[in-house]
Amino acid sequence: MSVAAVEEHAWGRIVSDAPQYRPVRVALRYEPAEDPRAVRFSFPGGLPGGVDRSFPRELLESGLRAPVRSGDVEVWPCGRVQAVVEFHTADGVAVVQFDTKALSRFLRHTYAVAPVATTE
Repeated sequence: MSVAAVEEHAWGRIVSDAPQYRPVRVALRYEPAEDPRAVRFSFPGGLPGGVDRSFPRELLESGLRAPVRSGDVEVWPCGRVQAVVEFHTADGVAVVQFDTKALSRFLRHTYAVAPVATTE
């Protein structure tokens, strides 16, 4: 039996040294048939190191409560209503700020289709 994929969109803000944030609409995807442990963020126009970035679903969940890093991705809460996802590559660092509510809603929907990551 195939488990349904989850795809939602959230507005993120690319953080840079420019005076204003650059808003970007990010596709948040969870495809348990491909990898039940990973979520994928797809950025229009790309980020350093690629347009799509996959990382552990658990990292996103933990990072909404406290700073956490795994490999080239770091997630941490930023105030009471925002979270930051930071992507490190050989080309540089991309820092994207999201409303925590949007990321939490996405995670709830992923756990509704696949409550516990399983091994194949």
